[in-house]
Amino acid sequence: MNILNLIRWKNLLMIAFVQILIKYALFHPFLETTELTIMLNGFGFGLLVFSTLCIAAAGNIINDIYDVETDMVNRPSKVIIGKKISEKTAYTLFVIFNVIGVLIGFYLSHLVGRSGFFAIFVIISALLYVYASYLKQMLLIGNIAISVLVGLSILIVGVFELMPSITEQNQATQLTFFKILFDYSLFAFLINFVREIIKDLEDVDGDYKSGMNTLPIAIGRDRASKVAFAASLLPLMGSIYYVSTYLYKYELFIGYFLILIIIPLIYISLKAFNAKTKKHYHHISNMLKLVMFFGILSLLLYPIVLK
Repeated sequence: MNILNLIRWKNLLMIAFVQILIKYALFHPFLETTELTIMLNGFGFGLLVFSTLCIAAAGNIINDIYDVETDMVNRPSKVIIGKKISEKTAYTLFVIFNVIGVLIGFYLSHLVGRSGFFAIFVIISALLYVYASYLKQMLLIGNIAISVLVGLSILIVGVFELMPSITEQNQATQLTFFKILFDYSLFAFLINFVREIIKDLEDVDGDYKSGMNTLPIAIGRDRASKVAFAASLLPLMGSIYYVSTYLYKYELFIGYFLILIIIPLIYISLKAFNAKTKKHYHHISNMLKLVMFFGILSLLLYPIVLK
């Protein structure tokens, strides 16, 4: 159980759920009714999910290794490294998960006939290490880097499923579905970026002790809260634009986004503007996770509304 907590198994399940949702809720229902073509069979897709989870698990481990000092202040009851699992064991697990994930990525890249795609797995693996060891300490750079990787966990399904199977006949359809994925990837990036700022506000005491240069440390908690408020307007405005531009004809989409995405984002923005305590920031962080979940879950509506 300690290892499962170390790799943050709940977050990994969410990644797997999202990727499975993309393939079987967004792609599969349109295979017979449109010119959509996907590349991976069930086995190949399972390898893609497993590879993603291995690299993400490795990233969670290295992040915890470098965050021990910070977590001893911010959340001492949840510290695993040095208490329940030795640092040496954690490093060993980090290497094992990375090697498995990257090797599977190498196999998948050749399986779809795009050997250059192998670089994606290497870059993600390296970026997770650099994030934990260096970028996380830099003003906003770490927030942006990890948010890009969150968005990429969605986009990578389109990269392997859609891009290798593009032909002249299905190009328009493939690009349409890839654009849908890109929009959801951008949504995930924006939500996670806001959440990273909120988490920095929540963890400012431990981060300061560790010598990190997060936004609240650089400009103060009050100003950083206002920046979080401004950043929270980006996914809110983006969601309103997306629905009003592409989905305005579909009442189900409008109702879903209004109730489960737009109204909660308005609530989050107001809370971010007035937040003062660690409890406030923790509540906002949890709300952002919920909004991201419901945002991705809206993929289930496409087969219902568009078929």
